[in-house]
Amino acid sequence: MNARSLPQLTPLERGNGIPLYHQIRQQLMQQIRSRTFKSSDPIPSVQEIADRYGVSLMTARQAVRSLCDLGLIYSKQGKGTFVSRTKMEKDFRQVLSFTEEMRLRGTPTRSRLLSLRLQAPGQEVRKALELSAGEKVFRLHRVRYADGLPMGVECSCLPADLCPGLLQIFDEQASLYRTLTERYGVQLFTASETVEVGRVASDEARLLQIAAKSPVFLFTRISFLENGKPAEYVKSTYRGDRYRIVNRLTRLKPDVHSTKMR
Repeated sequence: MNARSLPQLTPLERGNGIPLYHQIRQQLMQQIRSRTFKSSDPIPSVQEIADRYGVSLMTARQAVRSLCDLGLIYSKQGKGTFVSRTKMEKDFRQVLSFTEEMRLRGTPTRSRLLSLRLQAPGQEVRKALELSAGEKVFRLHRVRYADGLPMGVECSCLPADLCPGLLQIFDEQASLYRTLTERYGVQLFTASETVEVGRVASDEARLLQIAAKSPVFLFTRISFLENGKPAEYVKSTYRGDRYRIVNRLTRLKPDVHSTKMR
């Protein structure tokens, strides 16, 4: 698909103290919000933006980069820059796998297996999973896709004695949680998850088809069995232009009795 041409432009106001890249960004943002450029539409190239506005390539590139940082557009290496779809919300209220989350939204998924191996855990994994010396883990490294787009890179570690034979039976397109439940009778009941914001590393940027140092969400999760034993340790990197974090909070009703006593 060829990039859409820029619509009629409002001339930039030079010398008014507002950076040119910011003015360009605001105009492009308005075109996206008014749906002149719709979800998944390619936007004009940096060269066309520079030519049409009469600015340098550096200024045009800065405007495009700032829209990427806001999550309104995203880049696909070798293909161009496109208007983002509505961001997906990360649900912190349930212990769900990526496949389960996407299925609830009616979104088709697939995975690309990078590696699955049995290995000795590092200190961080050993501590998180409360493993003894000599115990090993299965390390599952995958790229997760939704609607054909790479959404995240996940690295899961599980105690080897929890799921013996995983190397032989695991289907890379299957849900790990479903495999644990159906093949091993393992059910994950609770999880502790933290999220940080960072910049994507160059190797993961290639896997996610985004520019190096793009903003990403960094998730760390420890999942537990019903008896409280840790059973999974996951480090994930998810695209900042495709996800948003939403918490739904409930305010507790005040204790009427204690209020009256004050």
